[in-house]
Amino acid sequence: MKKETYFIGMDGGGTKTAAAIINADGNIIAEHVSGPSNFQIIGVEKAAKVIVELVRECCSSAQCNTAAVAGVTVGLTGAGRPVDQERMATGVVASARAAGMKLRGLSIESDARIALEGAFKGSAGIILIAGTGSIAFGKDAKGRVHRVGGWGRILGDEGSGYFIGRSGLTAVTRHLDGRSTPTSLTKMVAREFGLKTQADIIAAVYRNNFDVATVAPLVLKAAGKSDDVCMTIVAQAVWELGEHVRAMSALLQPSARTSIKRKIPIAFIGGLIANPTLLSDLLERHTREEIRGVQRIEPMAPPMYGAALMALAVHHKH
Repeated sequence: MKKETYFIGMDGGGTKTAAAIINADGNIIAEHVSGPSNFQIIGVEKAAKVIVELVRECCSSAQCNTAAVAGVTVGLTGAGRPVDQERMATGVVASARAAGMKLRGLSIESDARIALEGAFKGSAGIILIAGTGSIAFGKDAKGRVHRVGGWGRILGDEGSGYFIGRSGLTAVTRHLDGRSTPTSLTKMVAREFGLKTQADIIAAVYRNNFDVATVAPLVLKAAGKSDDVCMTIVAQAVWELGEHVRAMSALLQPSARTSIKRKIPIAFIGGLIANPTLLSDLLERHTREEIRGVQRIEPMAPPMYGAALMALAVHHKH
């Protein structure tokens, strides 16, 4: 009788880490949630301990020995660069060894990468992520992964919470100066954040590290009430996010020439567009009307399942 092998996938961020253990057929055996594992904030050692403990909990639920786990893929916030992935992998291996555990097939990935796998259960598609920042990831029919955007707030992140918030604050400064159209956002920002004057705004943004993206919900709210200035900002954000999608679909289409009739599925992910808002509604309409060959779907599975599928895929390759 062949021994059952298992695979674990995790999705770790600043507030929690979610894990799933699956069998060789891809069926979920158990799920667990633990504390944060954003190593950029809490450090490699603490994050590694959370991950190793979750491996133990998953194995305990599946009633298997950790030796039966043939692969572990962990998707983490802030783990986009190879140097960080290596640093984190080394930390997890050390933490596992200290706990008397040997981990096979460990891989550290970015949170976006596992979200892409989960959204389409390993098949081709596009994810558009818009939270504080913005980026699109796509996987083509040959399994190659492409990215568009993600240049950070100074050079890019168009259409993101930061982009919308900064545009909103700029509109407020222009209103206060009398340089452009008045906007109801000026009063909203004063009420919500106590930023009423030029001195208040300058101090908040340049000295007190004010979180610019927190202004984005106010911009959306004002746009929903037909504030012209905010409606223009939202329209710009929609167009910018749409450009991410258009560029990505152009990258994916050549490899799908054989099945050009089949639309590429796209999933919206991230705080700004995952749930129905004015922005996600307008963006859905924009992609449907302006960008040929894509079709929005809800993500098929959560990122942790995508991570588990990646662990399984790596095992099959070997």
